Amino acid sequence: MPHSGSCLCGQTKIEITGESFTQQVICHCTDYRHTSGSAFSANIIVAKKNLTITGPVKEYTSPADSGNPVTRIFCGTCGSPISHYSPYFGDNQPVQTGNFMDFADIPISAEVYVKDRWVGLGPVQGAVQWHGMPQKS
Repeated sequence: MPHSGSCLCGQTKIEITGESFTQQVICHCTDYRHTSGSAFSANIIVAKKNLTITGPVKEYTSPADSGNPVTRIFCGTCGSPISHYSPYFGDNQPVQTGNFMDFADIPISAEVYVKDRWVGLGPVQGAVQWHGMPQKS
């Protein structure tokens, strides 16, 4: 099932093809708090080959906790966060689900960086809890 989304102003479009999603991940890291302007970010992990982003995007690269670079993609007009990529994800790329109307009904399966979760927010019931970023096996 294809998924189509857009930024707040509608100029940046996100298309995901060839994948079905049954879960989302919430990240509470301080970087996501900065880029989302909120307490966390909800994401899915997409194969890069199935992701198309068009429109006036800009990128910003900064180091992650691991020291690896993380490049964040956002709309160059309205500033909506769209996605990011880093060596950690290989051929995949996290995409922020707040830009898609059809992800409101997809459950949260995990929370990462719960060490940075705001005190007033409890854990999502049934979601796996990771203190930081899970180690790759």
